[in-house]
Amino acid sequence: MRGFGLPEHFLAIPDAKPLRTFAGIALLAATLLLAPLAARAQVMLDQPTTSTTARETMEIGTSTSEIAITSDFTGADLTIFGALSNTDQLLLAIGQYDIVVVLEGPRENATVRRKERVFGIWVNTRSMTFEHVPEAYSLSSTRAVDNITTPLELSDRGIGVDHIPLTPLGFVGNVGDVPEFRNAFRRLQKTGGLYESDPAGVRFVSSSLFRATLRIPADVPNGVHTVRAYLFKSGKFLSEKSLPLRVIKTGIEQTITDAAHQQPIAYGVFSVMLALVTGWSASFMFRKN
Repeated sequence: MRGFGLPEHFLAIPDAKPLRTFAGIALLAATLLLAPLAARAQVMLDQPTTSTTARETMEIGTSTSEIAITSDFTGADLTIFGALSNTDQLLLAIGQYDIVVVLEGPRENATVRRKERVFGIWVNTRSMTFEHVPEAYSLSSTRAVDNITTPLELSDRGIGVDHIPLTPLGFVGNVGDVPEFRNAFRRLQKTGGLYESDPAGVRFVSSSLFRATLRIPADVPNGVHTVRAYLFKSGKFLSEKSLPLRVIKTGIEQTITDAAHQQPIAYGVFSVMLALVTGWSASFMFRKN
């Protein structure tokens, strides 16, 4: 019958079940393809991030590892060579890297005495002992150390003559006297040539190599000295390297020193006998008839 048929202007709609089936298959395939990528991304997020910028490093070497003291020793210059790695060439070109090289002598207690005139005679009235201070100290740097970093950083690391820690040992008295004795100790060491500073003693010979010169005084103490090099970047401390340097006496000086320390009694008796013989010989040669 025509009354039950579709009008001619209507279109027949296909069955929607096949479309739903195709969409589900496509969604499942996309999920399977993207799952490994999502897992890989999650693993990458869980891993800690590491910086690709390597930190600057420094290596040093000395022209000699031993200084021999003879009877005609008048002092010497010690040369230190060094190399920098992983530096920023732009910062290096504008002078943002600074190097401080120090030669520290053996550490001993040092006593400073103050003399005063009493009844026309100069006598020691007061004294102060500082513990574990270097007997000799020589410093070279790319510029003045006070312009390299903060005074607090210099004091924490004991860099510079004015920043060497001077701790009184068993001092009982007026605390206001401590700065006076500290300044006196530094002044005496500088006057004797044992404490020296050269604010232009370190120079770059290339983009990564540097050279430093340290002065060794004529009366440098025996023992193991320590060469220390400090690297700064824009005022911030980066690293430190150190090497030992032996200072020894040779010849008759070393023999006398060893005898005085190893056999003090025999050395004392021999010294007294030598003085007696020398005095008797002189009186016999120059006596009048």
